[in-house]
Formats: sequence, structure tokens, C-alpha cells
Amino acid sequence: MAMKLHEFQSKALLSARGIGVPEGRVALTAAEARAAAEVLCVAKIAVKSQILAGGRGLAGGVQLVSTPEQAGVAAASMLGRTLVTEQTGPAGSRVNRVLIEAAVHPVRSLYLSLSIDIASAEIMVLAGAEGSEDIERRLQSGETRLERISMGTGDALAEDVAINLAKRIGLGSSDLQSAFAQLLDQLRRIFVELDATLLEINPLAVTEQGGFVAVDAKMIIDDNALFRHPELVALRDEHDDDAVELVAQNRQLNYLRMDGNIGLAVNGAGLGLATLDMVYAAKGKPANFMDIRTTATSLDVAHGFTLLLNNPAVRSILVNVHGGGMQPCDTIADGLGIAMRRTGRTCPVIVRLAGNNAEYARFRFANFGCKVIDCPDMWTAVTRATSAAQSNGERP
Repeated sequence: MAMKLHEFQSKALLSARGIGVPEGRVALTAAEARAAAEVLCVAKIAVKSQILAGGRGLAGGVQLVSTPEQAGVAAASMLGRTLVTEQTGPAGSRVNRVLIEAAVHPVRSLYLSLSIDIASAEIMVLAGAEGSEDIERRLQSGETRLERISMGTGDALAEDVAINLAKRIGLGSSDLQSAFAQLLDQLRRIFVELDATLLEINPLAVTEQGGFVAVDAKMIIDDNALFRHPELVALRDEHDDDAVELVAQNRQLNYLRMDGNIGLAVNGAGLGLATLDMVYAAKGKPANFMDIRTTATSLDVAHGFTLLLNNPAVRSILVNVHGGGMQPCDTIADGLGIAMRRTGRTCPVIVRLAGNNAEYARFRFANFGCKVIDCPDMWTAVTRATSAAQSNGERP
């Protein structure tokens, strides 16, 4: 699970670290929006709905107005409404706040992003000569293209590499190219410092003065690194997160919904991915990915198994655990036993236990009255779980 930040939050983090952003204020009501526009005292005002999805402008979630009164009216038309964009899905997202900003008049608009390339595990920079809200459509149609370079694991770029990238996106003057190289290095530092997995500025405005302004900004922070950033935890918008995944996150569990019928519990991301592959190889369908962290207690584990047991699509549960020094098998067993007593739900439970306290875990299962199918190896457990799910109801 990753923590997405609103536009106004991303801009605040960028501004505090020296990146130019438009002056603006957040408003929760139409009256606040009007007052914020009055304080700005500019000829053109941008009223921008704040949801954790892109495509807002194309869906009517961004309006340009000329007076504070118009800003109030625009805000009133957005607040409390559900905004549906290409990225929200048909359910849309409720607009709980708007950002009132001074509109920017760029000389030209660019696209710039830093993200993690999953294949190489390196920081990837994408830059484009044109920034726009419909960038994905324009890329697909071939109307524009993005230039790509790698920053390794966060190493500073050689100046000539950054300058060359600036040239490739059409920045002509040497002063502008140098300013772009400096901006790129600032963004690199921010990306690494905040443990971001995505930092996107689209559009990035080039000003008449030869500088850069982030007209829109999107950031995603790696949840697994939040222990290093307690100041960022408060920025999470729990209304916009998946409620089930949020419960899991708060219980030391890495949890992801899937659309199958086998509830899956493992300890270790690598073991989890291997188990997923084996389930698919056995023609099974996982209902979730749940990695129990080494810091999870038996009560945390119980919450995780409760999520699985409360999922009506789940027809069998597969527990694949290798007990290590910090997470013995009996902790997992206690968590499952507590969850089954709490929910009262019966469901075939197939376990594969190895490592620290595996035998004691079997004793704990017996104490809780849990009837589990104990398998000697992973493949046997996977095939038994798949078979049990298929024979225990027809729901996918």
C-alpha cells in the first residue's frame, strides 16, 4: 500500500524544499474559497478540487475564474460533490476541499516525473517537451513523446547528462538548460529524502523570467518507509484509502485485495510472491496478498485473518509460513485461532509450517480447536487449498 498525497500537500513539500509553486490556499467551504481568492488578489484564479486522482480538469474539477465571487461559486459547485475522472473509476471521489491558486501563465509547459522502474529497481526520469492533462492520450496517439534517463539508486546526474536531457525536450538557451539541470537535482534530493515512489509535475511551467513553476504536482510515498517520516503520516487522507487495506496497514500487514477465492497469508514478500505464482500454476485464484511483517503481534495477525474470514468470496485459506527469528510459527497460529473464534466462520484452512516453533504452532492450533490441513511442503499446500476452494462453493 502506498500513501498518495493531495496536490496541495505535494506542493507544500516541494515549496519547503525550494521548488517554485503557485501561491495558494486550501478551502473547505465556498466562503473560505472566496476569502482565499481575495487574499491572493490576482487577475486569474484557479479553483482546483482536491482528490487523489488525476484527470480532474477534463472532468470539470478545475475552473479558472476572474473574481473572488466567481471563486466562491466555483468552489460551491465542487465541494461535497462526487467527481468522476478516468482515474477514479465509475464510483468517483468526493471533493472535500479545493485549492485556490494564482493561475500561472507559462511561456511553455513541460512534463517531468521521477519514479521507480520496477524492472531495474532504479530511479527513472521521464521528461517531455509538452505537459498537459491528457498526456496519456497524447502519448498513446503518438502526438508527443517522453525522454527517459536513469538516476540509478539516487545518484546525482552528471551535468552534461542533465543538460542533454534539457536539449532533448527543446530547452534552447544555456541558462534554461542549466536551470533545468539544477531543478532535476533538487527533485532527485527530494525524491530520495522523502522515500517517494512517484514525483510527477505536470505541467511544469517555464516562466518569462527563465524559471520553473510546478503548476500541478503528485507524490506517492513508500508506506514501508513511513517509520522514517513521522511528519508525513499525518498527511494521509484516510477517507481516500481502501478501508480494508488501511486496517491491515495499521496492523503490520502488507495487504492487497485480489479477485479470487483463496485467502492467502504468508510471512515475507518473497515467499508471498512465490506462493502467488504457485497458486496460479495450480489453477487457483488468490483473494488477496497478505504479508505478515516481522513486527506483527498475534493480535495483529488475528486482525489480518479476520479480514480474510470476513471476505465472503474466500472459500479456503492458505497459510504458508517460514518461522524466523522475529516471527515464530506459533504467533501466526495464535492469530488464526483468535480470528476463527471471533468470527465463528468455518472454512478449510491449509497450512504449511516450517522453521522456528513449527511444532509448537501445531500444538497451538489444537488448543484453539482449529482443524487445519497440515501439509509437508508448499506445492502440496497450494494444490490442497485450490482444490478446497473449488469444492467449497461456486463463487469465484
